[in-house]
Amino acid sequence: MRGWQRWLLIALAALLALVGVGYAALAASTSRSQLARAVLWGESDVDDYARFPARRIAAGSTRFRFRRPAGGSSVPPVRTVQLLEDGRPVQRDLEQFLAASDTTAFLILRGDRLLYEGYFNGYDHDSVQTSMSMAKSVLSALVGIAIGEGRIGSVDDPITKYVPELLGRDRRFGRITLRHLLTMRSGLRYEEGGTPWSDDTATYYAPDLRKLALEGAEIVEEPGRRFHYNNFNPLLVGLALERAVGMPVASYLEAKLWRPLGMEADGSWSLDSRSSGFEKMESGLNARAVDFAKFGLLFARDGAWQGRQLVPRGWVQHSTVVPTGGGPVPAPGYGYFWWVQDDRRPRAYFARGKYGQHLYVAPDSDLVLVRLGRDAGYRHWPQLLGDLAARLEESPSGALPASR
Repeated sequence: MRGWQRWLLIALAALLALVGVGYAALAASTSRSQLARAVLWGESDVDDYARFPARRIAAGSTRFRFRRPAGGSSVPPVRTVQLLEDGRPVQRDLEQFLAASDTTAFLILRGDRLLYEGYFNGYDHDSVQTSMSMAKSVLSALVGIAIGEGRIGSVDDPITKYVPELLGRDRRFGRITLRHLLTMRSGLRYEEGGTPWSDDTATYYAPDLRKLALEGAEIVEEPGRRFHYNNFNPLLVGLALERAVGMPVASYLEAKLWRPLGMEADGSWSLDSRSSGFEKMESGLNARAVDFAKFGLLFARDGAWQGRQLVPRGWVQHSTVVPTGGGPVPAPGYGYFWWVQDDRRPRAYFARGKYGQHLYVAPDSDLVLVRLGRDAGYRHWPQLLGDLAARLEESPSGALPASR
């Protein structure tokens, strides 16, 4: 081997060694480095409950079970669905569509009757999945409970009542209310995009989300003027809630909803890191599909569950309508961390998360639909779920002829 070839091999070996050392250093720092997480973990996914540390949400000794129609719930009451493909409506078999669209779980409830329970792509009844932004709607419910208990005054309280140190950074934080945060009209800057330093990445991967909320949130416009979906908002709401109730948000959820609802299994709420121990308010609730469905049914019944008012009735009603005034909102509308469909029959609202997670509630019809997936797989889930709800509403029993 010639001399230059030897030196080239040595240089390549040294380069590979440096890359290996760098990779090892990044891997060792994922517990404390946003950059390491962004580089090594890449895009978020619905199995992120396995990456982040988490706080357990323990189920109680009494587990609520949905009633099932005679013969089980393995056959959907609606066999076909109308989809939009290339702008044209087409008919597809429902279960074939679900399997092909990266769906992992699909449930249809009418009241406490589980009309259909289907799992796809390797998932089953016991599978746990990360909620993504559906967690925001659960956080909203907890705020309503805290207001009902007098721990939080009202949605018109300024965030600085609970997080006063924000005033030291910018006196204008005193004009941002909990209502502004819950309706995504806070006026805070938010940079989307997949760079390791974007706000999108920081609010998902930062190992100290309390510090990020206190030091990274920046006011760029007057609150209330414009809807801007922004993950600093749930972080600040969660920080206020944690301080108001004097316990971790996951523990408050366990006491106020998880055990009273008779959740079937333990859940968890992913944390930013073990050292910080702050829940990922924007996305990190982890549970079985059937337990997400119970939360939906609670809202369908105005916050009441087996004779107990777990969430104040007024909060359920106010949090699931589009606020009037204060600037434009995008269709289908947005309440207090809930997406709202006012222009459909039945009227509905839904929790929604990245990759097509949907918890769809049509309270007038006592209907709840749950769709979880590894990817969205279809662009028009709200419309599709609304169409299914409308067809189910036509039948008092919730069951439709197989040809429909």
